[in-house]
Amino acid sequence: MCGWGASNRIVNAVSTTNVTVLPPEPAPPEAIHNCPSCSHWLPEGTLACPDCKTLTYGVHLSAIARSAQELEQEQRWAEARERWRSALAWLPEETQQAESVRVHVAQINARLKAEEDKKTKWKKRLGPFAPIALFLMKIKSAIFLLFKLKFLISFLAFFGIYWALFGWKFAAGFIACLFIHEMGHFVAVKRRGLKAEMPVFVPMMGAYVKWYAQGVSLEDLASISLAGPLYGLMAALACYGMFVATHAPIFLVLVYVGAWINFLNLLPVLGLDGAQATYALSRLQRGLIATTCVVLFGLSITNGDVFGESTLWIFLIVGLGMAWRCLTHDEPEKPSTKTFLYFQALVLILGVIVYRTQFAGMAK
Repeated sequence: MCGWGASNRIVNAVSTTNVTVLPPEPAPPEAIHNCPSCSHWLPEGTLACPDCKTLTYGVHLSAIARSAQELEQEQRWAEARERWRSALAWLPEETQQAESVRVHVAQINARLKAEEDKKTKWKKRLGPFAPIALFLMKIKSAIFLLFKLKFLISFLAFFGIYWALFGWKFAAGFIACLFIHEMGHFVAVKRRGLKAEMPVFVPMMGAYVKWYAQGVSLEDLASISLAGPLYGLMAALACYGMFVATHAPIFLVLVYVGAWINFLNLLPVLGLDGAQATYALSRLQRGLIATTCVVLFGLSITNGDVFGESTLWIFLIVGLGMAWRCLTHDEPEKPSTKTFLYFQALVLILGVIVYRTQFAGMAK
């Protein structure tokens, strides 16, 4: 019998979002009369193919599972229980999947009953002091809400620290560019119907986005990961446009810093954006990207002085990281040409911007 459900994976990239909107219940699917796997004709109401045992409404069941798991993540156990129960109508009663759902529903029932028994027990113990306890619980909820504002708090803290270190102009421009990078991830996640949180900023380290992936493909994972550097590239180009219009040196600095940081994010290690995207690449594709980085490194060397001021070691670092990934055992069965072209384009464009703005900065 084909399995169904969804995996939960939290991917750190560069942003976080506090979304509490409950997932909508998946709409009932249209009747299916051909097996999704072997195309065998199925009579009305058939829930599993008699030939290959594939679940007829597996896609709808996966959607129910995803929405139920999101409800559980929000601690909405009663709603999650009803969502799981709705899956039973689309499962043959004797299957292992149906039994798993029934067991899970029973576990949720036990949890809800235990919470209710605990609440009743404490009311009896507290007696007349029960209203005070309820008031304290409300205060706890208010404190929890404060933590839900971590995006705004971290944003202000990040801005304040960089203002103190480099001045308000750089702080404002830098955090704006970083925010745009993070929103690249956020938008890419939301476009795929997944749950994401607003960015959280970590001074002197950057920022991250927390999102929840259920059964996302390697190509989608790569697209979500590379969306950050893509948006970061657009932010750098916008800063360059402002530099051309105003000739204010701060914008040229932001172009260089923004492009440099986004290029660094392509490093395929340590959970950076490049690391997630590389899972969709073959060894040959990784080798070609590594070669591009090494070529860019060579172009940054002037007068044969490898250790000169103009040498951009960031190119070599990313190239060596990708060369190392050529030796790891995580090559996908079906490499993504789209991801390769996406990754290679970002390497080339960001690399050229870093190279050109560095020399422009030196000329000033």
